[in-house]
Amino acid sequence: MSSTDRDVDHALAYPEPPASPLWHRHGAKARPLTPSQQRRNRELLDIAQRTTRPRSPRPTETLAEAS
Repeated sequence: MSSTDRDVDHALAYPEPPASPLWHRHGAKARPLTPSQQRRNRELLDIAQRTTRPRSPRPTETLAEAS
């Protein structure tokens, strides 16, 4: 067996399918955020990162005791 037969990756033996047209965006670009919107987003992100999420209360009895 030659080294070229061994080194061939059969997964790459066929060409890739063409890219989906859904991957390409056409049309108007999104408007950039205004400085006030950027500031508001930064404030909300800062608040979200600082606050802890409330945990749901745990039941006082186990599932085995409940049945």
